[in-house]
Amino acid sequence: TLFRSMETPGVELVRSLKVYGYEDARHGGHFEVHFNNVQVPSSNIILGEGRGFEIAQGRLGPGRIHHCMRTIGLAEQALQIMCERAGQRETFGKKLYEHEVVAHWIAENRIAIEQARLLTLKAAKSIDRVGSARAKKEIAMIKIVAPRMACKVIDSAIQVCGAAGVSQDFPLALMYSFVRTLRIADGPDEVHLSAVAKMELMDQAKPLVAKM
Repeated sequence: TLFRSMETPGVELVRSLKVYGYEDARHGGHFEVHFNNVQVPSSNIILGEGRGFEIAQGRLGPGRIHHCMRTIGLAEQALQIMCERAGQRETFGKKLYEHEVVAHWIAENRIAIEQARLLTLKAAKSIDRVGSARAKKEIAMIKIVAPRMACKVIDSAIQVCGAAGVSQDFPLALMYSFVRTLRIADGPDEVHLSAVAKMELMDQAKPLVAKM
């Protein structure tokens, strides 16, 4: 059900919440909300009683695609910042990118971004072809892969930028706060890993059952 107004009796906005110390209000933010004996008319029921989970899942599939697309974009930006910094700064008489460890970070980040992009594209295509319900395995996989990938890319970019990477001179710290939150939002990694494992076991069992 939906209530139509924040002025509905019993709805109390307690406080706005920060994420990693940053204000989280650019998109409306997140709030601690108390519902104190809130009454909602039956006419506000959507689809039907007991179908709230179904509605939520229908929205979450495409929503997770959107999260992953934005996450990949942030990873691209972080890699760009990393490469620019590696070409500008020198340590021990040579550019940062000439140090093998930094060069490997750059290469590994590009590989990880492309892997996540292709898996996201596959999940989006599956939604288009068979719908969110039948594409839930692919959706769960990208929800794990994309934020993990972006956290790793942004972290290495911060390392290359040094102290400046965690300051207001670069957007990396704020970007990390966004991406790290996605490993919890819309279900933590561990829930999605368990779901993927269950679906994989069922898929692997089908040929065995058929042979029997």
